[in-house]
Amino acid sequence: MAAGAAELGELGREIVKAAYLKGEFILRSGKKSDRYFDKFLFETDPALLRRLGRHLAELVPADTQLLAAPELGAVLLGGAVSMQMGLPLVLVRKEPKGYGTAKQIEGRFEISQRVTVIEDVVTTGGDSLRTVQVLRDARLEVIHLVVVLDRGEGGAENIAQSGIPYSPLFRVQDLTLD
Repeated sequence: MAAGAAELGELGREIVKAAYLKGEFILRSGKKSDRYFDKFLFETDPALLRRLGRHLAELVPADTQLLAAPELGAVLLGGAVSMQMGLPLVLVRKEPKGYGTAKQIEGRFEISQRVTVIEDVVTTGGDSLRTVQVLRDARLEVIHLVVVLDRGEGGAENIAQSGIPYSPLFRVQDLTLD
């Protein structure tokens, strides 16, 4: 195993150790699950976040001009990748805020910029696709979606149907879960 692959394998094991939970959970998609990845347990650990930022940055296409991260879950990841690459970042709200500027996209951007979306965990892909639509409505060109973990429950297929190139750092089936 190459040094990079060995490091990535170790990172996967650490993410499982830090954030994999067993029990009864309702996912954002509304599905019930007996397993859950608490993204905040890996995103708020500075050592894991730094390493995730570095590895996610390797998946971002070279022609990316802007990064985007949906609130709240992917904001720290987007920030880590932004700092790693020196690319600007915008944050995408679930809904336009009801005060001040009433923006749904926070940060500076220009129409037609090429954007890569940074995500945390994908189950069905619905939230990621909503983020993509908000960016497209703002006349940005979404060129890629990069995610830490694909739970293997239809997200990759739904994202593929939307025509967006998709790169998960990990797929649940590639991780060792107990």
